[in-house]
Amino acid sequence: MDRRDREDYEHVLKYTGVFGGVQGLNIVVSLVRNKLVALLLGPEGMGLASLFNTTVAFISQSTCLGIPFSGVRRISELHDQGDEQQIAHFVKVVRGWSLLTALLGMLVCMAIGPFLSGFTFSWGDHSLHFILLSPAVGMLAVTGGETAILKGLRRLGSLAMVQVVSVLAALLISVPAYYLFGQTGIVPVIVMMAFVTMCVTLRQSLRLYPLQLTGARGILGEGMGMVRLGVAFTLAGIIGSAAEMLVRSYLNVAGNLDTLGLYNAGYMLTITYAGMVFSSMETDFFPRLSAVNHDIEASNLTVNRQIEVSLLILSPMLAALIVMLPVLIPLMFSREFVAIVGMAQVAVLAMFFKVVTLPVAYITLARGSSLSYLLLESTYYIVFVVLIVVGFRWWGLLGTGFAIAAAHVFDLLMIHAYARIKYGYRISATVCVYASVQILLGLLAYASTVVLDGLSYWVAGVALTLASTLYSLQALRRKTRLWESLVRRLRSVLRI
Repeated sequence: MDRRDREDYEHVLKYTGVFGGVQGLNIVVSLVRNKLVALLLGPEGMGLASLFNTTVAFISQSTCLGIPFSGVRRISELHDQGDEQQIAHFVKVVRGWSLLTALLGMLVCMAIGPFLSGFTFSWGDHSLHFILLSPAVGMLAVTGGETAILKGLRRLGSLAMVQVVSVLAALLISVPAYYLFGQTGIVPVIVMMAFVTMCVTLRQSLRLYPLQLTGARGILGEGMGMVRLGVAFTLAGIIGSAAEMLVRSYLNVAGNLDTLGLYNAGYMLTITYAGMVFSSMETDFFPRLSAVNHDIEASNLTVNRQIEVSLLILSPMLAALIVMLPVLIPLMFSREFVAIVGMAQVAVLAMFFKVVTLPVAYITLARGSSLSYLLLESTYYIVFVVLIVVGFRWWGLLGTGFAIAAAHVFDLLMIHAYARIKYGYRISATVCVYASVQILLGLLAYASTVVLDGLSYWVAGVALTLASTLYSLQALRRKTRLWESLVRRLRSVLRI
């Protein structure tokens, strides 16, 4: 392997590790928070909170017009050109549209509150709750615009700071509120958390480009191109949020709030938390892929290397998670949540398939094929909802875990087939080998949880996790200077 190839692998490893580390800290704090919230609210309260949070996310994504996504690309282009005057002007355009979408989101939330109450709940009138949640929708729109500015300017340290402060604030706000007010505090907590996140984000972005009201008249027309670019992305987000709402509403009606709370805890622990490790793809991988999107060979190389590194980093963590879930779930939540262990263990397998799917899915976005992206996302979510309904009807919560894994397998096959036919993507032999080994080890780890118990369970689980870890370390050692770096740091520590 030549020097350039080694440096490319090290770049991917560095930024995947950096952003994964930040998200890891966020996950740890979130787990502490969820443990305390689970004890204070129980499954029913967590189910209620998930319904409100999902609804707020749905309305926010429906009315933001894709600005948090499309604004990044334009600001990033201007940043590369070094045109400070144009950057400052376009920042005003983004902020103007963000304010407009904030007002739109608040009005929509208040207007459809009664409909949401009847659609989402089978009991009581919750219209007032949705009206009180409207400020959170507005603040999320403002936060999205300011986050787009920070991403476009590649202020990764500021973005990391916002994430860490926000998750710590969520812990400090939610636990006392739920302790004092119980389920009554859910709506105020959502609004306060949105406010804190907005304030922290504004503090970081306004330091770079202070708010300027002069010359703001007429700027909305200049942002139409940005809005058009984000429409398909927004529609895909709407479909995704709508699918989550449908699933949660179905589980609430077909089961009850306890069932919904259990499902939400399992989904959050496996899909949401594990998926946070992929944050580096949006901040580092996507811009690099966009730069070479018309070069098929370079595009394939960029995608395959991202898959390789992501597989090697994430697979040992997933194997360990499968084995440790019977201990982690009661520890992080409470004994009431033991029922989701089986569902969560099989759902973790979905993340193995997502590692191999997500980098390929970004090819469509890098090419600017917004309608293709919308079609692929819509197809996936339709299959996801259908599988969840069928899985729950036949096998309960365990069935939802199998449904999540099956939906990700379908997504993998669909995305790879489309990218191969449309863009000439070819998966590398190295990716095939890494994926075969790590997915097999993951499947064996899951199988051991089903057929073994007691000491044999832990011996097999630890052995498989160790095998996955050693395989990843050996592969990374061959492709990067990781081993030499670790040895140097160890020697430095020993000298101290």
